[in-house]
Amino acid sequence: MRSEVAEAARRLAAGELVAFPTETVYGLGADATSADAVAAVYRAKGRPAGHPLIVHVLDEEQARWWADLDSDAKRLIDAFWPGPLTLIVERRAGVPAYACGGEATIGLRSPAHPVARALLEAFAALGGRGVAAPSANRFGRVSPTEAAHVRDDLGDATLTILDGGPCELGLESTIVDLSRARPLVLRPGAIELARIEAALRERGRDSGRSRPSGVPPAGGATGEPRAPRAPGTLAAHYAPRTPLELVPATRLADRVEELAAAGVKVAVMSRSAPGAPVVHWECAAGDARGYAHNLYRALRALDAARADRILVEAVDTTASWAAIADRLARAEATFRER
Repeated sequence: MRSEVAEAARRLAAGELVAFPTETVYGLGADATSADAVAAVYRAKGRPAGHPLIVHVLDEEQARWWADLDSDAKRLIDAFWPGPLTLIVERRAGVPAYACGGEATIGLRSPAHPVARALLEAFAALGGRGVAAPSANRFGRVSPTEAAHVRDDLGDATLTILDGGPCELGLESTIVDLSRARPLVLRPGAIELARIEAALRERGRDSGRSRPSGVPPAGGATGEPRAPRAPGTLAAHYAPRTPLELVPATRLADRVEELAAAGVKVAVMSRSAPGAPVVHWECAAGDARGYAHNLYRALRALDAARADRILVEAVDTTASWAAIADRLARAEATFRER
């Protein structure tokens, strides 16, 4: 793997794209200081230009090249980096803004996956400052958690893909916006709100309220400006191509039968086998960590079953399930908006 990483770093330095694993999902990486390379990421994903990317950095030192970090940022970095936490902070004047979607802020993360860290180290040795890397899939679709998912989505034989096996966590990073008067969670992830609040309280600062449903509306009750746009915070996102419907456990069997009676082919993800015939069934884990790890692989399998509808048993909305509930709600919203 060492030689593959070294070659991938050289390709990044040459302005090419590299897909690589993180502990959350696979990212599609480009030199964050190159306008052409970042533009190629947007083209490859079909991503709107106004949607910012996350810049992956090796450590706090690299992060400070991009932004002036305050005491809140320092505390969260000390507590959670490297790891699945993205910080939205004010960008330093004069640094490249190609990955920022027109915002005055920048999203920074230091991943924990050993392959990602080896790539960032090798890129830094070549003078790299950071790697802009959204998930390595088509915009709005299910994120990739295996190298094969990247190939399926982007389908470019010339794309360099570092295969680090299945991603450990399986859901995107927690995003915390530190550019407002009070820190705010814009996207839930593996690092729960209570842990973020606890880390900030150690410095005598209240972290404020989480808005796990997405970016706060403009001109909210606090009178603050709207939060900067951040990756993965659209109401509709993370969706398979097949329409997805969330159903309470008590209604699932009846809903399967209703659709079957109407001639609708159904694929199901639930903790127990559906009571009526379906074209495909994915058994959902009973614990949040196992469910998150398998969620995107399962959604892809359900999508491949060529059903007319995907039914997913609704999950808890308690803190440990917040990120999972968030992703499923956004996947369902994609089709409710049509």
